[in-house]
Amino acid sequence: MKPVILLDALGTLVELQPPAPRLRARLAEEGFEVSEERAAAGFAAEISYYLAHHLEGSDRERLDDLRDRCATTMMEALDLPGLDHATARRAMLDALEFTAYSDALEGLADLRQRGHRLVVVSNWDCSLPDWLGPTGLLDLVDGVVTSADAGAAKPDPAVFRKALEVAGVLRGSAVHVGDSIDNDVAGARALGIRAILVQRQGEPPPGVESVRALTELATLV
Repeated sequence: MKPVILLDALGTLVELQPPAPRLRARLAEEGFEVSEERAAAGFAAEISYYLAHHLEGSDRERLDDLRDRCATTMMEALDLPGLDHATARRAMLDALEFTAYSDALEGLADLRQRGHRLVVVSNWDCSLPDWLGPTGLLDLVDGVVTSADAGAAKPDPAVFRKALEVAGVLRGSAVHVGDSIDNDVAGARALGIRAILVQRQGEPPPGVESVRALTELATLV
């Protein structure tokens, strides 16, 4: 039986486009002029808050509350007189754009054609499928597991256990692929799952299996 391929999302399948220019443009449409540096600082505050609280976005109701709090954090950092919460939240969400890496669609399509099942395993809230859908990646995978689903973030083994459960396989029948040494490689290895690092630039650490692009995965699995 072909091994199930577990795949990280951000940094592996998709990348976040720079949000500051988009945030600045959205705010300008609403009549608020800010520098790109100020927009970047505002969004950096939002991201910091999100990363610390993303596990709380485990369902749609809780995600809605989390996004409200993220917008409040961004508003406080921007400190723009007259900016209301609804406008700030709308601009925040409009500033987010995730695009698939050029090798992701081809690499996943090749793996599926070769008979591998694919499950995304990522530190994210419950909205991850919403972001993967427009990229075309959601149509190529058999499941999506987030840290919010598992109640713990990688490298915690709970996330990988949840992914194995969704995939319906034991650890020896899975391979995890991701871009983080700590979260992906060390996290998977701690549970006895073979790990492959995505290292698009630079040199991988010694002793770590790696690929430059997801299109190379088929030769290793």
